[in-house]
Amino acid sequence: MLVKNWMSKKVITIDENDSMQAAMKLLKAHGIRMLPVMKGEKLVGILTDRDIKRASASDATTLEMHELIFLISQITAKEIMTKNPITVPFDFTVEETAEVLLKNKISGAPVLDAAGKIVGAITQTDLFKALISLTGVGKRGIQFAFRLEDRPGSIKEVADLIRKYKGRMVSILSTYERVPDGQRKVYIRAYGIERARLAELKKALRKQTTFLYMVDHNENKREIYQD
Repeated sequence: MLVKNWMSKKVITIDENDSMQAAMKLLKAHGIRMLPVMKGEKLVGILTDRDIKRASASDATTLEMHELIFLISQITAKEIMTKNPITVPFDFTVEETAEVLLKNKISGAPVLDAAGKIVGAITQTDLFKALISLTGVGKRGIQFAFRLEDRPGSIKEVADLIRKYKGRMVSILSTYERVPDGQRKVYIRAYGIERARLAELKKALRKQTTFLYMVDHNENKREIYQD
């Protein structure tokens, strides 16, 4: 899943010589928290609501309202923007992008093409949408979680067992985090399982795996067996 397929392609930008007041209006009008600052077609900075609050905070308590309004009309974007902004390439995966945002403690970043031209913006909200799509939670169904031996075929064996009960796979995810060496956690979401045989399926899964939990989204039931 590439960032170019999940980014917002309509990017609201501001010129470096535009005022802080203009930036405030853009952020409010479009319900966004980040404005790429441009010098012509070149990205030169990022302006966020946090930058604006920081720029006006020290004077807000000492100025009259008309003086504050005049002040923010005179300050330009380039004076308060964050220079050398964090960006991501358009061909990054969403996982790589999430890693960049988390590492730099930012909520979003401009997306650049191979020539360094801004072609979009990616935010935490966009990544949440990608996560929802990746996990298939929109299909509801049932999610099963297991701890399995890390060997070829171990996931297929469990998936085949679920298919035996008419389960159709929506997503299969796995991780090596917080498990003993030689094991992995696996999360399978499926729908279409025969309801009358669900108890039988759970019994078979307990016999074949270390069964961690089952979340039945259709019935809003949660059964937690192990951490």
